[in-house]
Amino acid sequence: MKKFLKMKQFTTVLILALFFVACSDDDNDNPLIDPPMAMPDIAETAIATPDLSSLVAALTRAELVATVQGDGPFTVFAPTNDAFAAFLSDNGFATLEDVPVDVLTQVLLNHVVAGKNLSSGFSTSYISSSSTAGVDGRALSLYVDTTSGVKINGSTVTQADVEASNGVVHIVDKVIGLPTIVDHAINNPGLTSLVGALTADGNTTFTDLLSDASGKFTVLAPVNDGFTSFMNLNDNDINDVLSNHVISGAALAAADLSNTYANTVATNSDGDALSIYINTDDGVKFNGTSTAAIADIVATNGIVHAVDQVIDLPTVVTFATADPNFSTLVTALTELTPATDFVAVLSTLTGTDPAPFTVFAPTNDAFGKLAAIPDEAGLTPILQHHVIAGANIRSGDLTADGTTVTPETLEGDTFQIILPGTDGNIANVVDGANNDGIGIDAVDVQAINGVIHVLDTVLFPNSDN
Repeated sequence: MKKFLKMKQFTTVLILALFFVACSDDDNDNPLIDPPMAMPDIAETAIATPDLSSLVAALTRAELVATVQGDGPFTVFAPTNDAFAAFLSDNGFATLEDVPVDVLTQVLLNHVVAGKNLSSGFSTSYISSSSTAGVDGRALSLYVDTTSGVKINGSTVTQADVEASNGVVHIVDKVIGLPTIVDHAINNPGLTSLVGALTADGNTTFTDLLSDASGKFTVLAPVNDGFTSFMNLNDNDINDVLSNHVISGAALAAADLSNTYANTVATNSDGDALSIYINTDDGVKFNGTSTAAIADIVATNGIVHAVDQVIDLPTVVTFATADPNFSTLVTALTELTPATDFVAVLSTLTGTDPAPFTVFAPTNDAFGKLAAIPDEAGLTPILQHHVIAGANIRSGDLTADGTTVTPETLEGDTFQIILPGTDGNIANVVDGANNDGIGIDAVDVQAINGVIHVLDTVLFPNSDN
């Protein structure tokens, strides 16, 4: 009996021992004892993906591996081996070693976006890459198109949401090059009408100009609906109209804009660059009609602002109505002088009498100096005294140092322009009534049918006439 009890106790101990051994083996899978392998970072994810070996080689050559191993988080658009092969072939490179390191670095950074952006969070819009190859060192823009899958500047995401410890990778079928202004226009389906107009009948004037890597441009790009609604009432040549959307020599971001005039590459019949009026009182508006719908699309050679309307070639009336500093003048030319159709006269195009015009335009403050605005009988000749017909007289046409007597105004008098000006004026004026101390504050606001110079005081004709 005692032997039986001892045998039973031994059996129980053996079973318990086996149980604890089994439990000990199971505990090897317990993350508290033996934690699972950590999630790989973006660089490790690329290294582990055979179809991204060219990307890994490119990152290594550009010394960017450590960058994509940083804390992030980052979103990386990862081109496949075939995408890199096509990129090399299209750009005349035999191997990655032939690509200049500085170029390769910026191309690769153009595939990196700050933050972790899963495909479900994308919408059709612009985002900024980590490349600083944009004009003036700005971050380049990328156009995300989600109308059918996800495209980034025309490159299609073929595998989305490969998560890494420091962000996410989306595999794409093309290397995303450094975009020029033309590339941005081509990649945005909302600008197809613009692209069609720019390239109509095999025209390459604009595509050559706006692909120029050495250039610096601000382009106002009308969206498709803007072209649909464009009336072209003056039957202007469409190439001239398109030129009126390009400012050369400056890349103006929205933050750089203020209430001012700039020059476009469009010209009048004399070859003078046309002006464009920028107003930032409520958003950004150009020539009083076209509003910036999407601002600050950054390319290597400039900045694009998508606008909601085509900007037609301006007449002198365009600037009078667009610039709020001339609101009193507009009221005087319309509501206060109904017997004279000043708007129709000043809208006459060059080539038709009495155009072109040289207009000396008093500001609101200039009218504010008057004790009262005269009635129509007295106001009409005053307004006519500010307009010279049949001549586009720019500041450079005046005597550089001395007195210039103008041609007759529409009222019949002349007046004197004296250079240089005093008291901060560009020039001084003595009007037909011999009033002096009148200042010209701004010059050469160029329209298609004339030019405007801005006055700080209303001119009066000779009262004896």
